Amino acid sequence: MLVFWKENLVLLSVPKTGTTALQGALAPHAAMVLRNPPHLKHSPAYRYKRFLKPFFKQAGGQDPEVMAVVRNPIDWLGSWYRYRSREDLIGHPNSTYNVSFDTFVDEYCKGNPAQFAAVGSQSKFMYVNGTLGVDHLFRYEAQDKIIAFLEQRLQRTIKLKQLNVSPKKDFVLSPEIEAKLREKRPEEFAIWELGQS
Repeated sequence: MLVFWKENLVLLSVPKTGTTALQGALAPHAAMVLRNPPHLKHSPAYRYKRFLKPFFKQAGGQDPEVMAVVRNPIDWLGSWYRYRSREDLIGHPNSTYNVSFDTFVDEYCKGNPAQFAAVGSQSKFMYVNGTLGVDHLFRYEAQDKIIAFLEQRLQRTIKLKQLNVSPKKDFVLSPEIEAKLREKRPEEFAIWELGQS
C-alpha cells in the first residue's frame, strides 16, 4: 500500500495485479509505504477503512481517495497458479507444480479450497459492507490508463520495471471449468467489469 499525502491518494496493493511494480516505481515519492508484513502491504479496502482511514482523519484531517487495480479473474488465477508453481515450493502445500490449471481453478471454486488454491478474492478485497471501497478502480489490462491517471495525479513521469513476475507456465482453462468458475464466483467477474478499461 502506498499513501500519497499531498496528493490525497492511497493505492491499495491487490495481490497479482502489478502493484509491486507500481510500488517499486512510486515508493520514493510516497509519504507512507506499507511493505511488510504481507497482510499490511496487501490490506484490503475494509481493513484500510477500519484502521488507516480514521487515523489519517485524526492525524491531519485527510480523507484520501482510494485507488486499486483489478485483473481478469482467469488471468489473475493464472498468475497465482504460475507463481505457486515455482520449484522452491515443490513439496509445500501451496505448490501447484504438479497440479493442472483446471484442478487449481476447480479447487478455487470450492467454499473451502485446498491450500494451493486458497488465494483470496479480488471482490472481497474491494468491498466494505457491500459497498465498493475504492474511488478509482482500473483493470490491470488498461496499463496506459493506470499510468496516465497516476502521472496526472502525482505530477511525475512513471517508468515501470517488471517485479515479482510469475514463472512461465502454460495455463489453459477447459470450457467446463471456466463455466463452473463463472457460476460459482460471479462476483469476481463483476468486480473486474467495474474497472476502467
